[in-house]
Amino acid sequence: MSRTHAEWKQLATMLHIESRLFIDGHYTHASDGRTFECLNPATNTKLTDVGWAGEAEVDAAVAAARQAFESGTWSALPPLKRGRILKRFAALIREHVDELALLETLDMGKPIGDSTTVDVPGAAYCVEWYAEAIDKVGGEVAPVDPKLVGLVTREAIGVVAAVVPWNFPILMASWKFGPALAAGNAVIVKPSEKSPLTAIRLAGLAKQAGIPDGIFQVLPGAGDVGRALALHNGVDCIAFTGSTAVGKLIAGYAAQSNLKRVWLELGGKSPNIILEDCADLAKAARTAAGAIYYNMGEMCTAGSRVLVQRSIKERFLAEFSKAARQYFPGDPLDPATSMGAIVDKIQFDKVLSYIDQGQNEGAGLICGGRATLADTHGYFIEPTAFDCPRPDMTTCREEIFGPVLSVITFDKVEEAIRIANDTEYGLAAAVWTANVSTAHQVSRRLRAGTVWVNCYDEGGDMNLPFGGFKQSGNGRDKSLHALEKYTELKSTLIKL
Repeated sequence: MSRTHAEWKQLATMLHIESRLFIDGHYTHASDGRTFECLNPATNTKLTDVGWAGEAEVDAAVAAARQAFESGTWSALPPLKRGRILKRFAALIREHVDELALLETLDMGKPIGDSTTVDVPGAAYCVEWYAEAIDKVGGEVAPVDPKLVGLVTREAIGVVAAVVPWNFPILMASWKFGPALAAGNAVIVKPSEKSPLTAIRLAGLAKQAGIPDGIFQVLPGAGDVGRALALHNGVDCIAFTGSTAVGKLIAGYAAQSNLKRVWLELGGKSPNIILEDCADLAKAARTAAGAIYYNMGEMCTAGSRVLVQRSIKERFLAEFSKAARQYFPGDPLDPATSMGAIVDKIQFDKVLSYIDQGQNEGAGLICGGRATLADTHGYFIEPTAFDCPRPDMTTCREEIFGPVLSVITFDKVEEAIRIANDTEYGLAAAVWTANVSTAHQVSRRLRAGTVWVNCYDEGGDMNLPFGGFKQSGNGRDKSLHALEKYTELKSTLIKL
């Protein structure tokens, strides 16, 4: 990165923050004037007051989306033309990388180095990928009676509500609106109240790119806004990323209303299995540290359980302790910072309560375990790891969503597989081995939507689908498979 800490701090003081709702092509205040505070978690200071959508705004946004969709100004455009507009949108995201990265870092607490190199470029890449893909996806001619022509086509589903999380605000949003817009839908983004600023800014860039009014809208607010969208009979599809508990509510609301399509990307408690024949234990330890401490552990795919074979445990822990020291909490605006702030006080207190519970249940503290940088008034927690004597301990089973690792010891591979799969989740997993047969055999038996071998969290490529088994959700983000979520299949038969 070329900018210094001082330069980022200076840019932050000059940043204009848009905080209004975006409905039918215009920024607007909530009709009842309701707002919520948006705080910088690194300093606990207010950034702005953000408009809070009410039922009137939800109804207005859905009506605008329906009218825009049915008018055909977007859905009826040839895919090539939609793609060109989306490419302009992606280009604008790249042009505004510093602005968007600052919004992301100030709002959510992640290091500026991650915002500028991962989150914002990743969102632009996602939009661009679907822009380039959409005119290359066709239908089928079915093998039917020669007196008939049977066509199988996909059509845009209509009005899509995307309820997105706070941990990767711009990136997770793009994984929803990228394919949904490319397929020809009208999209309403509901960002988390913990990190709404990049979504609000994206709406203006979408209009600047040429996306018609009503096709891309943003409704900030709390859970009541997501609930209203999930219950709304004018919404055809809702895509949600967040906790499993809220995902179940979303599915229930959809069932109570119009049986809208529901796609859920939910929680995880991902196992990272280190076998005794691992070829590079130091690399495995460094990767394990990154798998749990990257983004302050606020990742659904975080490698929050390390399963290590007993014969190599002590050597692994020695290497891991060295690697963990490379993750030090600091000012998110400092390019040298590797760990930023926890998103807010609610999450901060939750993570600390899990750390207390782990110690009370008898887990041995390997490193960390405390809040830090109290003088900043921000929410910082040391990278923490526990040596857990039992795999059924609370820290081993529940999703903490913070920089807390549970290390579990096993003797035989069969035991590791059993422990790895003994969870309600099934989002991601990893195995480290020098034996290619073992790699295939173990990865096949791990019940997870993504399995990494001798690595973790690789594959930022959009060609790979992302999603989970069991209570980690349904459907897939990324890849061409994601387009299926935002379309309906139609069979057309023509008698000759």
